[in-house]
Amino acid sequence: MSPRKICVLLASTLSVALAAPAAAQTPKVPGSPLYQKLCSQCHGEKGDGLGLAAPRLLPRPRDFTAGKFKIRHTPSGALPTDEDLEHVIREGMPYTSMPAWKHLSDGQIKELVAAVKSFSPDFANPEKKPKPVAIPKAPAFSQESAKKGKEVYARIGCPACHGQLGRGDGTSALTLKDDWDHPIRPADLTKRWTFRGGPTREDIYRTFTTGVNGTPMPSFAESLSAAERWQLVDYIVSLDPRDEPGYAELVQVQWTTDEIALDDLAKAKKLFASARPAYFPVIGQITEPGRAFHPSANGVTVRAVYSSSEIGFLVTWHDMRADTTGHNAPDLAVPPEEDQGDVTPAASSNKGGGGVFGEEEETPSGPSAPAAPANTASSADNVFGEEEGATATAAPGAEFSDAVAIQLPNQLPSGPRKPYFIFGDAQSPVDLWFVDLAKKVATRYSGAGSKSLSVVEGEDVTAIAGYDNGEWSVIFKRALRGSGGVTFTEGQYVPIAFSLWDGAQRERGNKRGLTRWMYLYTMPKETPSALWPMLRAVLAVLAVEILLIVWVRRRHALKSQDRPSQGTEPQDRKVPVHV
Repeated sequence: MSPRKICVLLASTLSVALAAPAAAQTPKVPGSPLYQKLCSQCHGEKGDGLGLAAPRLLPRPRDFTAGKFKIRHTPSGALPTDEDLEHVIREGMPYTSMPAWKHLSDGQIKELVAAVKSFSPDFANPEKKPKPVAIPKAPAFSQESAKKGKEVYARIGCPACHGQLGRGDGTSALTLKDDWDHPIRPADLTKRWTFRGGPTREDIYRTFTTGVNGTPMPSFAESLSAAERWQLVDYIVSLDPRDEPGYAELVQVQWTTDEIALDDLAKAKKLFASARPAYFPVIGQITEPGRAFHPSANGVTVRAVYSSSEIGFLVTWHDMRADTTGHNAPDLAVPPEEDQGDVTPAASSNKGGGGVFGEEEETPSGPSAPAAPANTASSADNVFGEEEGATATAAPGAEFSDAVAIQLPNQLPSGPRKPYFIFGDAQSPVDLWFVDLAKKVATRYSGAGSKSLSVVEGEDVTAIAGYDNGEWSVIFKRALRGSGGVTFTEGQYVPIAFSLWDGAQRERGNKRGLTRWMYLYTMPKETPSALWPMLRAVLAVLAVEILLIVWVRRRHALKSQDRPSQGTEPQDRKVPVHV
C-alpha cells in the first residue's frame, strides 16, 4: 500500500473516531427540526430568546434556558409540567406574538415540548420534577365576594402596578421589568380576554396561586388564604363581565334632543350614556416607515350622538399615563433608527427617551415591584410598598404628548373603494380630526397620504378631553354639514377610523396605533313602527289574491260562453241521409 493511501486511511479513521464522542455528547432531540422550523425565529436556535424577531416583540420571547415559565400549575419558581407546555403551545398566549399551534398533531406538540425542555438542564434534575398544585373548582360568584376582593386588592398593594381601577396605570407600571431586564407591562385587569393564562375564574385563581415566573407578579399562595384568593378573583371579574372583547365593526349614531355642549367633560359624557358603545381593535401601524411594533393601546371604545345641527363622538381608551407635556402631530417625522422596532431605544437627554416607555432609567416615576424570593409575596399587607392613592403621572420634560384622531373620507365614497387607511391617498383624500392632548384643541388635516398632510384652517371641529384613573376620554363635535368633509344624514353609512398616539412610547407621526376602516350609521330620529309595513304587506297580498280570483272567474266565464250547451246540436250541422 502506498504512503498516500495509508495517510488517507488514517485521516478517515481519526475523523470517525473524533466525531463519535461528539455525537454521543449531543444526542439529537426528536422535536429539534420542528422547533427550528417553527420556533427559532423568536425563541432563538439555542432557546435563549434571542431570535431574529425578538427586538420587535413586546413582551420578549421566553428564554427557555433559564427554566422560568409563566403559565403553570406548579408552585412559584417551579418548572411546568408537560401538560402545561403542551397547553401553551396548542392555545398560544393572547395578545402576544406567541400563536396557537392547534393544527399540529399531538405527536408534534409532544416533540416540541421535548425540544423546549432540552434547553434547560433543570428538567433533567430529578429533584426538580414538577409537582402540580390542586386548583379547586370555582365557587359561585357573588357581589359580596367581589366587595371583599376589592378590599384585598387594596390591602396587598395591587394598585401599585395595576392601578386603582385595574387599568394597568399604577405608579410602578412604567418602570416594571422582567428577570432579563426587559420592560414589561402590568395586565389591564378590565380586559380578561388579554390575560396570558386565560380569562376564566379558575385561570385567574391559578395565577394568584402560582405567580408568573420571571415577572414582578408574585404568588399569593402563602400570603392569602384560598377564600381570599377567590374573593380577589371575583373582584377582577366584577371589573368587566366579558371574557371576550366583542369587537364591533359599526358605531351607531343616536339621536338626541339635547345640545351637545362641551363646557364640562363630566356633564358632556352623560349625554352619551344611552348611546351604544362600539369597541374596536387597535393594532400598530407597521405598513409604512414610522412603524409602531408594540402600541400600548389594544382597543378603543366609541359612542356617538347627533342633534338637529351637530354630531358628537366620545372616544375612550386606556393609557398607563397621561402625557400632557411636549407636543404631537400626525405629520411629525420618525427617525429611521426608531423604525427598527427595538424595545430599548437609546435615551435622549431630557427628552423622555430611555426605555420603551420613554422613561429615564435613573429617574423612574415610581418604585418597581420588589422581587420577593421565588416570586412569592412575603406578606398580605401591601406587598409593593405603595400608597393606595398613588397613580401614574406625566414625566417631566416628556418630548411627545398623547394624541387621538378620527379619520373620515373627505367625500362619501360612491362605490366600495375607500381611501387608503393610512391617511388617505391622492385619489381619495381623508378628513382627519386630530387632538394633541397637551393642548386639548382639535385641528383638522386633509390627508392624501402620510407624506401629504396639510392643516385645514377653520374651527369646524371642537373637542374636550380628560384623563382619569388610566382612561382618556375625548369628545369631538362638528356640525352635521361642515365647511368641508362629509355631511352626516339620517340612515347613512360612513367609513370611519381611529388613531391613538402614546407620548410615553414616543409615538408621533406615523408611529401610532390605529384601527382599520369601520363604519358609522346615523340612526333615524324615530324608529319606524313595524305595524304599518306589516299592514301594508297584508293589504298588498290581499289585493293580489282578489285580483287573481277575479281574473280566474272571468276567464272561466268566457270559456263557458264559448262552449255549446250539453244535449243540443248546432243548427247548421248536416245530418247524413242513408239510402
